[in-house]
Amino acid sequence: MNLTTPYYLIDEKKLARNLSVISHIRDVSGAKFLLALKCFSTWCVFDFMREYLDGTTSSSLFEARLGHEKFGKETHAYCVAWTRDEIRLVKQHADTIIFNSASQLRRFYGDVKGKRIGIRINPGVSYSPFDLADPVRPMSRLGVGDPDELQALLPLLQGAMVHFNCENDDIDNFARNLDLIAARYGALLSGLKWLSLGGGLFFTKEEYPVEKFCRILKRFAERFSLQLYLEPGESAVTRTTELVTTVTDIVHNGADIAIVNASIEAHMPDLLIYRLSAAVKPPPRGKGHGHVYTVAGRSCLAGDIFGTFTFPRRLRIGSTVRFEDAAGYTMVKKNWFNGLAMPSIAVKHRDGSIEPVRRFGYTDFLHNLS
Repeated sequence: MNLTTPYYLIDEKKLARNLSVISHIRDVSGAKFLLALKCFSTWCVFDFMREYLDGTTSSSLFEARLGHEKFGKETHAYCVAWTRDEIRLVKQHADTIIFNSASQLRRFYGDVKGKRIGIRINPGVSYSPFDLADPVRPMSRLGVGDPDELQALLPLLQGAMVHFNCENDDIDNFARNLDLIAARYGALLSGLKWLSLGGGLFFTKEEYPVEKFCRILKRFAERFSLQLYLEPGESAVTRTTELVTTVTDIVHNGADIAIVNASIEAHMPDLLIYRLSAAVKPPPRGKGHGHVYTVAGRSCLAGDIFGTFTFPRRLRIGSTVRFEDAAGYTMVKKNWFNGLAMPSIAVKHRDGSIEPVRRFGYTDFLHNLS
């Protein structure tokens, strides 16, 4: 298969750097790690990731099935609201099933009895720079908060999940919130066998105090005799993948605008949702050094703009533009808006060779709907 732009390029060496951090935290803290498929489910690299992780966690029946079939090991299945048909199917794929509410737990307990069963806790504390992603925002539907209600459910439970972070690189904030959770739910935690602390922790960020993080996890687990789980998504795949594009036109309207053969609306939609600018490779230089272009996508959406960047050389039709960090919450959200060509998927192996693994064509577009 010929590799033509646009395509997502996953770099195994960069992936290994993140996974080695995870492996170290596993060894020192005793915590287990589950890949969050809601963030990254590109299964062509699961054989590689499986060496470092204990399994997968999901947010739907289909993700749970994918984790079971393509990743193996432990399969945790959570959903905000299961249907009975889904529950009957998901128990074929998952060893651990987590409910979002007391009503769902009581309704479906008989269907999944014998599995490892958990409940989601809404702890009332969180860390999130975005209200859209804050799991304990006012009137949140995510999890059970009342300690007494949770205590009443204890006979039905083996564990719980408490997802309360989003892009949290502040270890002191994490430690304080963990202490608050211990104080509020200590009686419940003492009666459980396992607890998932969810995802959203940036422990693979440069200069993150990993050893301190390990001590916090180990101390908490020993205090309540719990097997801890973490559910990394972004932390597992951050800075590992590029969206590689080609400039197809350059127009001038108050600025130099380079149009590439991809779309932020279709191919990096999380940036549009959170009103963030993409990052280009190589990174732009300081002001006054290089050539400034606004880089835009080729969909009909007026705001289909990756950002404004400084490039070391002038862009021309045919120039390559690479966008960094195109793995987490990016590949899983790509879509067929405008019927634009879907980026192919390729893997750069540790020996430097590049393997194209998937190409999308008109048939994929055709069968996306009916």
